[in-house]
Amino acid sequence: MKSLSFRRSLPFFTALIASTLVHAQAPKPAPALSVSTDRPDAIYRQGETVTFVLKAAPDARVAPDAEIAWTISKDGVPPVQSGKIKLADGAARVTATLDEPGFLLCRATVNVADKPVAALGGAGVDPAKIAPSLPVPADFAAFWTAQKQQLAAVPMKSKLTPATPASTKVVAFDVQVDALGAPVSGYLARPVDAKPKSLPIVLLVHGAGVRSASLNGAASWADRGMLAMDINAHGIANGQPDAFYKELTEGALKDYRSIGRESRETCYFTGMFLRLVRALDFLCAQPEWDGKTVVVYGASQGGFQAFAAAALDERVTFFAAGVPAGCDHSGMVVNRVAGWPKIVPVVEGKPDAAALEATRYVDNVNFAARTKAKGAFLTVGFIDTTCPPTSVYAAFNALPIADKKIFNDIPSGHSNSPAATAAMVEAVAAHVKAQAGAPR
Repeated sequence: MKSLSFRRSLPFFTALIASTLVHAQAPKPAPALSVSTDRPDAIYRQGETVTFVLKAAPDARVAPDAEIAWTISKDGVPPVQSGKIKLADGAARVTATLDEPGFLLCRATVNVADKPVAALGGAGVDPAKIAPSLPVPADFAAFWTAQKQQLAAVPMKSKLTPATPASTKVVAFDVQVDALGAPVSGYLARPVDAKPKSLPIVLLVHGAGVRSASLNGAASWADRGMLAMDINAHGIANGQPDAFYKELTEGALKDYRSIGRESRETCYFTGMFLRLVRALDFLCAQPEWDGKTVVVYGASQGGFQAFAAAALDERVTFFAAGVPAGCDHSGMVVNRVAGWPKIVPVVEGKPDAAALEATRYVDNVNFAARTKAKGAFLTVGFIDTTCPPTSVYAAFNALPIADKKIFNDIPSGHSNSPAATAAMVEAVAAHVKAQAGAPR
């Protein structure tokens, strides 16, 4: 088959990845109120004064002298400053400092038509110096080696059912592969004319929720020259009616993030991550794999899975994690925010001891330290309150690889802006292109 030019395919891939990211942003009307910093990059040093600029939109929805209520926190946790200030000609400034690496989060609120309207702004303070809240457990590698040995004892029995993708240039299958507990369940797709040892792998992993794998997602990547597999997070059947997934959401998989969190063996994410290894076992056994390139791509919980896959499977050469979940579960022990799934309960200011210990084995800051991937690309929203930037940077900084990049999506929450999406596309394309010229 002809070699693929990812550069020529960039507009397509931008649209494709935007459709797979959680909460990918669409154009929005200008907000009534905005919060930004006095520096375009929103980055400061410890002890420096951080200035947040509060602005009313020039559309008369907010009076130019309106009173604004504001709070500034350490990325959502104490200490918290608060006050009120009047706009002057539609703008005002409030300041704060932080004497440790981290982030400041400013929330401003104004009444519009008798209803409160809030805006957020974020600032990084020496974010490249944010360290994990706890060290890697001494037996982290031994635990996961034992888990993978249990998985390896399960024969890799697979069932492939032909599926019909939109593209006639792609052949696709609904696939289930036996694993520990629930199977790997997803859609496999490849170009119809694929030759042996010709295709790079991309494994697409999902954000939070209970849903089918995406046939179109896998097929779209295959249509551009990849051996693609899109798997659902739970090993459940694909292509079922909405009622099927709703019943699981409200029943067996309700609040799945908390299932078994008192033990590293029973933690729900332990099984989810072992399915990633089995999915890669299956993909790397396909004759079309080029034998050298394996990309794992996901956002939010998918970013969590991407970190885990890169740590648990040395065949992963690159991972892309948009606004990743699963970062620094133990942040509260150093008075920092933890990312989703916020899996450690805190009662009367104290974290649950069993959950705190168990979840260290499913934490991106510790997966990061174990990765053997050649490269990684992350995005981070400076006003993300689901996967806060403090937690994301803790994981990013723990990556021991030289080829790692992070896109500071300054005005974004738990989402990827078009610019962040395009940056992720460029990173994946660059890696595939570089690998194409590398020896097997």
